[in-house]
Amino acid sequence: MLRNLRALGLETPLLQKRLVEAWPEVAGEAIARYTTSAVIRNQTLFVRLSVPALRADLSMRRQEFVQRLNAHVGAQVISDIRFN
Repeated sequence: MLRNLRALGLETPLLQKRLVEAWPEVAGEAIARYTTSAVIRNQTLFVRLSVPALRADLSMRRQEFVQRLNAHVGAQVISDIRFN
């Protein structure tokens, strides 16, 4: 099935959707509660937070989140995370 999705050009959008949906689980309930949106553009996950104080803390852990999210979907979907 993955081969068919790849042939149709749908594999990457599907993996991106799965990764965005995995953010609350990977980030944890406390962080997810303050996340207002998450979107992928150019292999970067942009996460909008409702509490600005979290930005600095999460920015220091962004490589950890990149690795965990990519592992969760089983593919290299993102290379960076930006917190807004």
